Amino acid sequence: MVQFALIAIGLLVAGVLAVAALRPGVFRVERSVIVRADPKAVLDLVMDFRNWSRWSPFEGLDPAMSRTFEGETRGVGAVYGWSGNGKAGSGRMEVIEVTDSRVAIKLDFLKPFEAHNLALFTLDPEGDGYRLTWAMEGPAPFMTRLMGLIFNMDRMVGRDFETGLAKLKAVVEG
Repeated sequence: MVQFALIAIGLLVAGVLAVAALRPGVFRVERSVIVRADPKAVLDLVMDFRNWSRWSPFEGLDPAMSRTFEGETRGVGAVYGWSGNGKAGSGRMEVIEVTDSRVAIKLDFLKPFEAHNLALFTLDPEGDGYRLTWAMEGPAPFMTRLMGLIFNMDRMVGRDFETGLAKLKAVVEG
């Protein structure tokens, strides 16, 4: 009986590991909102990290979080670093590309876990406004895929993106 239970547990663990291994090796989370504002005003809020306190849902995770700004004030070369409690963690962002309709940011998380991703903000004309999309994409190593069986990253991060986009919309349209 004990042998049967051990074999069943072993098969269950092997099955879970196999399912995780077969998941995609990359991920992408994105949300969007329609904004009725000058695209330049929208992108200015995104490419100047000093403006993020006005709309980013991550800024309120730790009131005592330390922040550093380096490089350019805004646009390519602007760098923002943060270090906070367990919820905020620590990391660094750097604007690496700016066009009339897109801002790309290299996003490096250091704590509570290390991850290297890309954040993208894009504007596409739609109706009498623009569809603003906030996306994050990056590699999904095996441990991330395994954890993804329990924690839904799209749902967790997606909610924050929705909150941030709603705040950004209010700021830029207000």
